[in-house]
Amino acid sequence: MKTGFTIVVALVIGALAAHLALPDNGYALINFRGYIIETSVPILVLLLILAYLAVRALVYIWQAPRRLGEAWARGRRRHAGKKATQGYIALAEGRLSKGERLLTSGARHSETPLLNYLAAARAAQMQGDRQRRDAWLSMACEQEPAATEAVLLTQAELQLEDGQHAEALASLNRVRERQPNHAQALKLLGELHQRRGEWQPLAELLPLIRRHGNVPTEMLDEWSVAAWSNIMAAPQTDRSALDRVWEAVPRHLRREPRLSLARAKALIACGAVDDAELEIRRTLNDDWSEALVNLYGQLAVADPATHLKRIEAWLKEHPEDPALLLAAGRTCVRHQLWGKARSYFEASLALRGSPETYRALGQLMAQLGEAQSASRAFERGLSMATTTTPSTAVTSTSSLPAPAGRIAI
Repeated sequence: MKTGFTIVVALVIGALAAHLALPDNGYALINFRGYIIETSVPILVLLLILAYLAVRALVYIWQAPRRLGEAWARGRRRHAGKKATQGYIALAEGRLSKGERLLTSGARHSETPLLNYLAAARAAQMQGDRQRRDAWLSMACEQEPAATEAVLLTQAELQLEDGQHAEALASLNRVRERQPNHAQALKLLGELHQRRGEWQPLAELLPLIRRHGNVPTEMLDEWSVAAWSNIMAAPQTDRSALDRVWEAVPRHLRREPRLSLARAKALIACGAVDDAELEIRRTLNDDWSEALVNLYGQLAVADPATHLKRIEAWLKEHPEDPALLLAAGRTCVRHQLWGKARSYFEASLALRGSPETYRALGQLMAQLGEAQSASRAFERGLSMATTTTPSTAVTSTSSLPAPAGRIAI
């Protein structure tokens, strides 16, 4: 603006100087509808410049209200931006009430009102005020109608954190009505089913999450294991129902020990003990699992001799596995190999005391007529089951008969 004004002043001075300095400064005549204007050229130039300045001044005056409004709006946005920054700082410092107040006081004039209201909603929830949280979320929708899905997802996430599962489900369903394969909506819905223990709906949703969701593979596998394990743990009416469930399990998870354990237990419940034995054995060959070993030792298979041989073959590879020694002892009991069973139980206890092993040993001692040893074993097992300090249970083996040491197999 200063440069333009300087140029105009220079032109005016130059025109006047030319008018005074030149002996013949020209002649201009303007005839417009009977009106005649006679003047010199420098004066005409001066008049034109003055007319231009007058027009510019009128335009500036005409635009002044709009310019003032824009300047005022910029000032409000800067002020709102400063408040928002202070609000985020207050939230980071744990001053939730002040942070919420700063974020919302100038949110309407902020360049990012949506972010202000969403942050304020989180702050309100952290203070335990659901009503104020939902009010801020409603205002976020009013400010940014195009961001309705984002607001609903934030609402669902907050409701899920607050234990409002039914409300979270309603919010997520609203999002999926608009976008059925929305990645974040699928993730939150999977988390909702997992928290509520709704295993069948979770299992049905998992393939869609794998295709469209943004859930890490590890978490997806954990959800899959939890869902299918609990589905198989439910009472099965027949073997065909269990087989249909197993067919739905992803192939890369079928040798997962927890799923194999659930299937083996379901097979036992269906009366297919030999199939359960095969399932456990196949999984143990690939991935050793103490839970599967414990179950394997309790199987009443059709060929107990082969069963014991397999356990003893594993003991050559895992000679100091207390769960495997317990399984071997139980199998020997079924074979009525009392001495060998006692040696296995005591060897297992020497490595790690457990209420289960003490109970098995106590039952064996009672069956052999050694009431005092049986009583001590039951007492130690009960003590270990009720105590909270594992070290106490481990040292309690001192009052039992001394273990027979390492067993030669």
